Amino acid sequence: IMLVSDGMSTGTLNMADIYSNRILGVGSKWLGLYRDNKAVRALMDTASANSMVTDSAAASSSWGGGMRVNNGALNVGPRGEKPQPILQKFKEAGKKVGCVTTVPITHATPAGFCVNIDNRGGQDIIAELYLGLKFDVMMGGGHKYFADKRKGGNLLPKYLTQGYQVVESRDEMMRLNSAKPVLGLFADDGMPFEVDRLNDDALMKSTPSLAEMTVQAIDLMKDHKNGFVLQVEGGKVDWAAHSNDVSGLIFDQLAFDEAVGKAIDFAEKDGNTLVIITTDHGNSNPGLFNADDNNKKFDGLQQFKHSNTWLLSKLNQSFSEQKIRELIRENQGF
Repeated sequence: IMLVSDGMSTGTLNMADIYSNRILGVGSKWLGLYRDNKAVRALMDTASANSMVTDSAAASSSWGGGMRVNNGALNVGPRGEKPQPILQKFKEAGKKVGCVTTVPITHATPAGFCVNIDNRGGQDIIAELYLGLKFDVMMGGGHKYFADKRKGGNLLPKYLTQGYQVVESRDEMMRLNSAKPVLGLFADDGMPFEVDRLNDDALMKSTPSLAEMTVQAIDLMKDHKNGFVLQVEGGKVDWAAHSNDVSGLIFDQLAFDEAVGKAIDFAEKDGNTLVIITTDHGNSNPGLFNADDNNKKFDGLQQFKHSNTWLLSKLNQSFSEQKIRELIRENQGF
């Protein structure tokens, strides 16, 4: 089981651990593995072939294909090389394989373990490539790359014809069985930020958490006689870092940490499962600055009900400055 917190800087990891300690009364599960001496630490170079700044496609390809590629490419080298992606190898070896993520399942990090394509933006093409690969569990967002909105036509009837269980809600996911492969699409694009999901009863009912998807994916594949390989991505950590969205960042990192806990729980009981927990590249590198009132300001994250992305979606040009301030105060506490 390989768990990737996409775009996670060390500042994100540490701030989530601080929040967990101060507010929840217990440290993060990831750093707890270090504190309890249960993990071996190592470093890997995921550098791009053409840039000092690595994107998720190049980083995932460094694992998925074992070579440096240019930013934007998925397992296609600078000279057109196409190494076979790692999940294809495991599938050919007789294992069950799968990916779960909080961004589109066709996004760069899961796709980097699965396909060869020279442009990560071709997510409608990646959706069709997945169909031919017949992987066992693929769950996340990205409904628009498979259904009626897709360039090139709706793929869902083809998935159903090939025997897939196609699910679009948390309840449907919980009723899955291991007899058939699974395609789970729980959002049109990326799934909601965790802070937004936690504060919306409808989303809590309709949308699974990353930990719930992880548990379900493990349950669907764990009894296979040749074993399984699963990639788990906390993709919205990266999206929050891109937009400097502190509540999106911290709460999605904590949601990823819950998935880490579920994977470790399974591995400890199973006794024959390797768990790798990592990030692909650092994004934003957030931290705490200025000593005055830092504790109070940091603890104010408890007051956040919604992400910046959610707030921006509620604005329109008719809003006065006062109304905008009230919206922020109501949903972020300041």
